[in-house]
Amino acid sequence: MTWADFAAGEVKYWWIITQLWPTDMQEFTPSLSVRQPVDRAWSQKKYLFHCCFKFTLLLCVGLFVLCCALSSGSETWWERFAIREHYNKIFHQTNSVYNPPPYRVHPKHSVKPSETTEATEPPTALPTVAPTGTQYHEAYPRNYHFIMNNIEVCKNNTPFLVLMVPVAPNNVAARDAIRQTWGKESLVQGKVVYTLFMLGLPRGADVEQQQEKLKQENLQHRDLIQSDFVDSYLNLTIKTMVIMDWLATHCLTAAYAMKIDSDMFLNIDNLVIMLQKPGIPKANYLTGMLMWNRPVVRSKNSKWYVSEELYPDPQYPTYTLGMGYVFSNDLPEKFVMASKSIKPFNIEDAYIGMCMRKLGLQVTSPPDPSQFKAYNRVYNRCEYSKIITYILGTSEELVKYWTDLKKPGPPC
Repeated sequence: MTWADFAAGEVKYWWIITQLWPTDMQEFTPSLSVRQPVDRAWSQKKYLFHCCFKFTLLLCVGLFVLCCALSSGSETWWERFAIREHYNKIFHQTNSVYNPPPYRVHPKHSVKPSETTEATEPPTALPTVAPTGTQYHEAYPRNYHFIMNNIEVCKNNTPFLVLMVPVAPNNVAARDAIRQTWGKESLVQGKVVYTLFMLGLPRGADVEQQQEKLKQENLQHRDLIQSDFVDSYLNLTIKTMVIMDWLATHCLTAAYAMKIDSDMFLNIDNLVIMLQKPGIPKANYLTGMLMWNRPVVRSKNSKWYVSEELYPDPQYPTYTLGMGYVFSNDLPEKFVMASKSIKPFNIEDAYIGMCMRKLGLQVTSPPDPSQFKAYNRVYNRCEYSKIITYILGTSEELVKYWTDLKKPGPPC
């Protein structure tokens, strides 16, 4: 090979190389051409990661705000969730589903009542057999008459607060437990407080014996009021309205009253303190644990069943839960008058809500809604020193918890 041939070959080789090799090295270099799609894939993954992170962060913030909002209400967020879970079960239901009440039910309250009541004229003598039938007494309380009374209670003194306790005639244990605990306090925070028990007629084969025992009990304690309606679960609305009638007739001088069930723990000191706070209304005032937008239970298997005939609307007006609600003492007379034109049904607390609506009045939230509570899970002395109401399971619990709360030393 001559030098001319070698030179010609080299020129040809370099010409081929220069044709194949682009001037922009980034487009030809293998490492750069592979890196570009990798960078794009990484950028997409990075973008998705940032989106997921932001969404998770916003979700956490939202949950935190929700928990804070719930904890500022009448219960802690966990308690509120638990109670709301029961309310959803009770009210948001079909006509064929059984639903529990708007709070956790103690076993002693879970039995569906089987008794019915009958519309009759007020009896002149005590019946020996409970009435039967499907009709209801009118809820207007002045259809009934007091056969045991203590009208001197509010004549001798002017009470600040009267506690009215509906209780079964044979439930002496509940009355005695209350007399040993919050019912024995007649002077609370410098204010006069009275406790009275409302009863209907006893039932059963030994009616006369039961009635005689009630008379002896009243002679000893002077705190029983009895009217001539049959004492039964389905007559609780009548019982409540008779309470209102007694207050309107025999205790007009009281500033406030409270209807409170016989299975309740009541921190009476906290209640009187609440009622003396600035801004608490002295008229047209009803407060307690408020119930909003509660559908009517239409399941016939439920203890809280109300037929469309008795209450045609699908939803109750706002009302206070019947375990214990407080009201200014101008309201009982107004409730009595309103009941003349309101068809009775057997959910007594919702019936009071109907009376409020009829009167054009609004139920008021308490200053601290967390003080009105339903069932507690575990007794805690510090907790009980802060609340106003709790539902208990037995009379023994009431005496035990009250004794512990009142022992010397700070509760918290």
